[in-house]
Amino acid sequence: MGHPRKTKKTYERPRRPWELQRIKDEHELTEKYGLKNKREIWKAASIIKKYRREIRNILAEIAGMKPSEHVMRKEEAILTSLQRKGILEGGTSLEDVLELGEEDILSRRLQTCVYKKGLAKSPKHARQLIVHGHIAINSRRLTIPSYIVNIAEERGIDYYEHAPGSITANPDAEAEGAG
Repeated sequence: MGHPRKTKKTYERPRRPWELQRIKDEHELTEKYGLKNKREIWKAASIIKKYRREIRNILAEIAGMKPSEHVMRKEEAILTSLQRKGILEGGTSLEDVLELGEEDILSRRLQTCVYKKGLAKSPKHARQLIVHGHIAINSRRLTIPSYIVNIAEERGIDYYEHAPGSITANPDAEAEGAG
């Protein structure tokens, strides 16, 4: 059962820990997205694995017999959830979920969105800004770099207005005012 205050692992480690090609691929992803460690890649892989398993079960039930209403609602719920999170585009089918990869999840993290929006100079800088409390979504401060950003929230990513230090939306304007 486990201790109630200690969370259980949300990822699965690779079966073969010293596989050279996997290590190189993980290193490239770590550098590209500015991840802290490989565990974050394994968590993204576990999320994808969970969705794939659910979709395979739905496809098997659809192929085997007339699907129940519960299965159809579950299918619709999974697809709308993935579309709302921006992992899938609109008008996709169940087979598109089976083609998802770790990069689809990693590209929707808050850390990556902050870097792509231009609020940080690098992915590692974006991570530092988030952890130190300088980034907010819709004026709500977030300190979790792995937070999956919804499409609706993506527009609201900005600097936190009450953040300590001198980070503002326009750093050039502040430099001119000081001089």
